[in-house]
Amino acid sequence: MSNFVNIESKPAEGATAARAQLATPASGNATGTPAAAAVQVTDRAIKRIKIAIAKEGISPEEGGLRLGVMGGGCSGLSYSIKFDTHPRDRDRIYEFDGVRIFIDPKSFIYLHGMTLDYEETLMRQGFNFINPNSTRSCGCGSSFSS
Repeated sequence: MSNFVNIESKPAEGATAARAQLATPASGNATGTPAAAAVQVTDRAIKRIKIAIAKEGISPEEGGLRLGVMGGGCSGLSYSIKFDTHPRDRDRIYEFDGVRIFIDPKSFIYLHGMTLDYEETLMRQGFNFINPNSTRSCGCGSSFSS
């Protein structure tokens, strides 16, 4: 079974709810952001991110996972997820059990309040964006509108 990133706006049908961790601000940029307005990452996602960061050879103390939103896709906006070796100047930086998440200010408008989950079943495996800001998503599950 190959690894891929599956990006959705809603949890998969029949998926069990995983316990999500609230963000711990890791920099002054995230301070003052109420925890409810921040992002959450489930324990399953944290475990998978740690494995992937180790495979990529990225230092957990300096690098992390960058979550973002880009224009495009069937519904107008698409999620992006990639590794980065260091945060950018205006990034919001969150830490979950040693995993750092970077979000640029523009993307945070669309991602605040969302939960990043990881699903691994016989049919599929990948990350899911569970985003309460999403008003509509396309059939392929890779884009949304807000």
